[in-house]
Amino acid sequence: MATSSFLSTLAAAAVTLLLLLASASASPHLKYIDAICDRSHDQAYCVQTLTTNPPTAAPIGLNPLAEAVMALAISHAEKTAVFVDETAKKDPTLKASFTECHKAYLAVVADLKSANMKLKLSPDTAHYDVRASNEKMRRVAGLVGTNSDKASTTLKEMTVQMEKLLDLAAGAADAVDDDDENIHRRV
Repeated sequence: MATSSFLSTLAAAAVTLLLLLASASASPHLKYIDAICDRSHDQAYCVQTLTTNPPTAAPIGLNPLAEAVMALAISHAEKTAVFVDETAKKDPTLKASFTECHKAYLAVVADLKSANMKLKLSPDTAHYDVRASNEKMRRVAGLVGTNSDKASTTLKEMTVQMEKLLDLAAGAADAVDDDDENIHRRV
């Protein structure tokens, strides 16, 4: 009976060791994801987003991951800009505020594209470009904040998602920079 218990314990230890070794060797890219998510306000969202989107799920390096994070944020901003523009054209009661929101989202796209181009040469400037978009998101939130119609509610949700993606993009630029002078901006 003691031999059986010893063998069971030994087998369990061997299986545990194999699982640990397999997960460690299968996930070397997690250090890049962690470098970005450690700088994020919502680390759980960051990890979930970066591990479930194919372009960011298995990065080969920090710079390619940061570029993929920027691309993810740019894509969302572009889709939101299209939604806002189409809604402004369809609904005259929302035209004025949604036209301003459309301008804000186009500016966010420009900021993010600028940040993506500056990422390798000047990550501090890229970080600044991303953070500049936060003011535009506050403007959007102010323009539709009290509206309760379906389109405004959808835009509010898209804007919350955009704010989260901007946080990831700022974390990505900061991770590439890695000098921690921007740590005060993460608090």
